[in-house]
Parts: sequence; structure tokens; C-alpha cells
Amino acid sequence: MPNFEALFDYIQELSDQTLSADDKQIITTHFKPKKIRKRQYFLQEGDVCKYAGFIVKGAAKTYTVDEKGHEHILKLSVEDWWLADFESYYHLKPSRFNIEALEDMEILQITNAVVEEFIKPIPAFSAMQNVLSQNNTIAAQKRMQSAISQTGEERFAELVNDYPHFIQRFSQNLIASYLGLTPESLSRIRKNALK
Repeated sequence: MPNFEALFDYIQELSDQTLSADDKQIITTHFKPKKIRKRQYFLQEGDVCKYAGFIVKGAAKTYTVDEKGHEHILKLSVEDWWLADFESYYHLKPSRFNIEALEDMEILQITNAVVEEFIKPIPAFSAMQNVLSQNNTIAAQKRMQSAISQTGEERFAELVNDYPHFIQRFSQNLIASYLGLTPESLSRIRKNALK
């Protein structure tokens, strides 16, 4: 039996509303559990993102690959985060991104059509979506501002402050790519930060 409790808790915490027994039944009926092995793709560039996935267990990276074959990580995702290329998900356009499992994962996935028809009418889910949308907009603005105006040291300090668990969970190469740094620069910044 898939673990829906994490999703229920997440919806209730973000929405500040309680899910009824009927709400929970609708959610468990329409969210589909899926297991993804480490290094498998949730989404590949050029494919349409048909599902949004809620991470129950595991971690993933969202990235692009440039013409020289270098990865550029846009997002690192862990438990209680959502996986999707939302532009592709909402508009059914081919994705520009890859989303790959960094660990074995368990997710609960759903299509946008099912969300609109069955899930959105649930008041707690709708409220959660509003808060999530606000949080994502703020995070995207912060990330853009950080990329264009902060030093590597400032970007690293912000990451340590906002997501301290990332430092233990992800390799130095992944964190460097996420911060737009070389692994050597990140190594130097980390050493200086520990002084």
C-alpha cells in the first residue's frame, strides 16, 4: 500500500485546512503510485510532461544539457517536493528539461486533467495549490536574483541557510552545478566557510 500520509500531511500543512475522509478517498483513488530507480528518468527532454509527481521517498535533479554536453541543474528535489516541468505539464508542450532520479524514488503522480476534474474541488488541495504557486514564484525570483547578482560565496551561504540538508545529501558536483560553480570553486568556498 503506497504511503499517502506524507501527501495528506503536506496538503493539510500548506493549506492550513483539514482533509475529510471523502477528500482522502478521492486523492488515494486518483494519485497513482510509481517507483523510479536511481538514474531512471521521470521526464526526458523532448517528451511532454504528462504527470506531476509528489515525492514520498527519494531525490531527483531537474537539468538541461548544453551543446558541449555539460549539465546545468535547475532544481534538486527531495521528499515532500513536486516533480514536473510545469510549462510542459499545463500546456502539453515538449519539455526542455530532464528530470532524473538521484536515488530510488517513490512518488505519487497525477495528470493535470484529473487534478482539474477531481482534485481541485477539494478545498484543502485548492488552498495548497495557491500557497505552492506563491512559494514557487518567490523561489524562482530568488534564484534568478541570486544567479545574476550574487557571488559564489553568497550563493553557497544562501543554500546552506535555506537547504542545509542538501550539503549532506548531494555530491559536491551536483551542488556546484546547481550553484553555477565549478567543483573546484565550490571546494575553495567550502574550505573558506569552515574557517
